[in-house]
Amino acid sequence: MVSSGSQQERNPDGSPAKPNPLFKPHPMQGWSPDFIPKLTADAIDTGVISRVITIAGADAMNWSRSLAQEEGIFVDITAGGTFAGATEVCKSAKLGDTILAMLPDTGERYLSTPLFGDIGFDMNEEELKISNSTPNHRMPPKAA
Repeated sequence: MVSSGSQQERNPDGSPAKPNPLFKPHPMQGWSPDFIPKLTADAIDTGVISRVITIAGADAMNWSRSLAQEEGIFVDITAGGTFAGATEVCKSAKLGDTILAMLPDTGERYLSTPLFGDIGFDMNEEELKISNSTPNHRMPPKAA
């Protein structure tokens, strides 16, 4: 909605009068409700935002899973989207630039969402191998 330049219809107090006509559902909870928040619109109006990067929901989910599987950073879909945006910024960064990407939410509340829908209940062969490699630091098997 923001990258389209669509204006948000507002009530006199600044609250949204109705949903933005360009809103489309997406999997990133917490990002972009069906309106452009006044704070966001105010920031845009100041001209301090130089670039808006849109991230597809599937890309955000892939980055979230990759962060968990490859880096041990258990985050939600929006954090995956934030990280995807940061990697896009890195492509045009100059040597010595510093890029900050804050990933403040944990993935635990999204275990029953499509983010982790393809993760099996039982450990796979690779996960069992890792678990068995640390015999003094694992949970004992359940009694049958």
